Amino acid sequence: MAKITEKLLLEKGSPKTDTLENIKTLNLSKMALKVQDLPVKLLSGLHSLQWLDLSGNRLHEFPKNLKLPALRYLDLSDNQMEDVTALESLSSLEELKMEANLYITVSDNHKMMVMLPNLRIYNNKDISINAHRLRGAYRDTLRTKIIALWGRSFRLPDPITAEKLSKLETDFVNTARQQIKFGPSSVSDFTKWLVEIIAKEYLRSLTEPKKEPESSKSAEIKENGVRIQRLTPLNTDSKDSIPPVSCGVNGISLPTKRKKNTSEMDSNINLTPPKKQHTDVIENSPCKSGIRLKPLTRTNPVRMTPQKSSQPPSTPTRGQKTDTPRRVSRAANTKGDGAQVEKKEETNKKDPKGTKLKQETDVLSKYKSCSNTQPVCLKPLHVLQCHSKQDSSEDFSTQLWACAFQPLPVSTGGSGGSRLVATCGGDSLCVIDCETGMVMKKYKVSGEEFFSLAWSTVLMSRGSGASAQHCSILAAGGKRGVVKLIHPRNNMAYGEFRASRKALSALCFNHHKGNLLFTGSYDNKIGMWDIGGVDSQYNFKVVQLLVFELSAVPLHICLPPTSPSAHLLTACEDGLYCFNTALSTNNTAKSRSKDIEITFPIYKKEDKDHDYHTVDGLSFLSDDIVASKNYLHGSIYLWSWTRTKAQQPDRKSMTVCAVVLAELQWTNTEIPYLALNTCPGQAYIVCGDDKGRLWTYHVTNLQKHSFQTGKPILPTEVLEWPMPVRSDQSKVEGPSINGVAMDPELHYLVALSDKNMVIVWKREESL
Repeated sequence: MAKITEKLLLEKGSPKTDTLENIKTLNLSKMALKVQDLPVKLLSGLHSLQWLDLSGNRLHEFPKNLKLPALRYLDLSDNQMEDVTALESLSSLEELKMEANLYITVSDNHKMMVMLPNLRIYNNKDISINAHRLRGAYRDTLRTKIIALWGRSFRLPDPITAEKLSKLETDFVNTARQQIKFGPSSVSDFTKWLVEIIAKEYLRSLTEPKKEPESSKSAEIKENGVRIQRLTPLNTDSKDSIPPVSCGVNGISLPTKRKKNTSEMDSNINLTPPKKQHTDVIENSPCKSGIRLKPLTRTNPVRMTPQKSSQPPSTPTRGQKTDTPRRVSRAANTKGDGAQVEKKEETNKKDPKGTKLKQETDVLSKYKSCSNTQPVCLKPLHVLQCHSKQDSSEDFSTQLWACAFQPLPVSTGGSGGSRLVATCGGDSLCVIDCETGMVMKKYKVSGEEFFSLAWSTVLMSRGSGASAQHCSILAAGGKRGVVKLIHPRNNMAYGEFRASRKALSALCFNHHKGNLLFTGSYDNKIGMWDIGGVDSQYNFKVVQLLVFELSAVPLHICLPPTSPSAHLLTACEDGLYCFNTALSTNNTAKSRSKDIEITFPIYKKEDKDHDYHTVDGLSFLSDDIVASKNYLHGSIYLWSWTRTKAQQPDRKSMTVCAVVLAELQWTNTEIPYLALNTCPGQAYIVCGDDKGRLWTYHVTNLQKHSFQTGKPILPTEVLEWPMPVRSDQSKVEGPSINGVAMDPELHYLVALSDKNMVIVWKREESL
């Protein structure tokens, strides 16, 4: 990449001259330029430039504040353009080329027609008629609606002060963006953008009546930055309607995720995905959820030591595990709400005490990278309903199951945090901005019930010799046994393939090889798939590589951080199993059975009323330390993966006992599938319970606790249910927490409930 200097501009420009002011055409194509490589001050000296070619570069946007008053032709083809608003400074532009820019949407095309008053030719097509309609009739209709909204709901403050006027503008613009609907949903982003501009112009016309309203070019332009305060249910004109969901006991929907589904699946597994080019489109209208519940304010985070409760909780109606033959019926009363204190079992009695302590110290020495982290303070920020049936504010029955933060772009090296989280439940999948609480994308499939999702990064080829680029995709699946592949950034559900004839229970990508996907299903199998990459037309190919045979439903799939291509751990209804996933030319069999089963000390306490074999929580806390929990056990185990794997398994049963490092005190409950997750970067474990609470553990100080005492470690903090209120001011009691996710730096924590609520917690920085 050559540095842009005055000498280079004179060499590549014409006619040949010794001053920049006289250059009329300039070719800067195929120079691998990024926006920071274009010096605005130097380029602004091209006062006579009429023709500019910037095609075949790496531009994400046009340089801001670059004014080229004579420019008539601009070629930005084959770049990586994401934002077009900086083009507003090119008021004389008549012809523009933007082909082969994957992230340019229909809304972006409309914005350019409005921003550039003289634009006539776009991608070699005459757009004069459409541009005239958008600049005239479309804009006039929106202005009429905005004026009507002002007349109904707003008036100027008396007296007018800068502070009051600023607040009025924020409220007016936010309300207008939310309430004014016009045109198809595919251009809703453009409509909101234009509404914001017109609303600000109109308000200025009221406060400065003698001045001409400023043009749209000078208005502040924000793609998704305006926070919406007043809310109405998400307006979707998707062709997929939401069917009624049958209710269980007392009108509460039972968790169909864990019920085996045998009726609706095909008999054949289709490994060739149907081409669905531009047929399924994600709704792209940033807005708050259908109903916004306000968390009650809390002055301080709740720090507590869980104690036994004298009042037994009511008999749960959710999660009756009738589909598992070995599951016994539940007692009406539980042993209390506090955490069960179990004596920690010796995991390897043959080791001398001193040797065992040294080994445990060695394990923790691998964990030094997080030893300087501190406990965090989390406060509730948003409680959202964005998966409601028919956008109903009264829907407190849709169960939400899985959530995950979007991985950071490869260019960042994976460092830092993300604020976009994907959630699934019912027939929809949402992408939410945790800071603003806006639902940025929403994807619905009529008749589906999504149970799991996973992010990955794959390569997208662009053709014509252009280099491939990384793109972040989502895979989601549920009761239909079909994996949906979605590219949220480009608003495209680009394909699907059938992974099983029965429902899908878990999805997991290989974080070292983003094209490798693992799918767990209710036919007691885990499939390993190569989904490949995609081309510019979203063509893709799926190949099944392996099938892992189980004896029960897989609930969670985890890949060891240091060997994701060699081993797989799966938590199932009847235990925890390890598989060899290495692809070898020596082993051509596609079906594999378990290598070993990992058992836990609590198994020794099983009787006819207590079966602890269901492992319903599993996550790696570090390269070696694993957190897991067993159904009906009131503690969370922390155990060593490497030391457990290094043991010689029993020849007959192929079992090894987990080398337990510590136990974390949790709650007593008979509700299964309560969420457990980890944040390795901040050394945090979080587990939800059946009362809406989040039990958090900061575990860098494990070495302070003697592994020999047998006393479970108390939680660092128990985050109480924020007690949101409905529109009628009635409180929503704490539900079961089905899913938990944290961004890598723990700026945000997201919890999903079985009552159709997404709870966003935010880290409060210490002063």
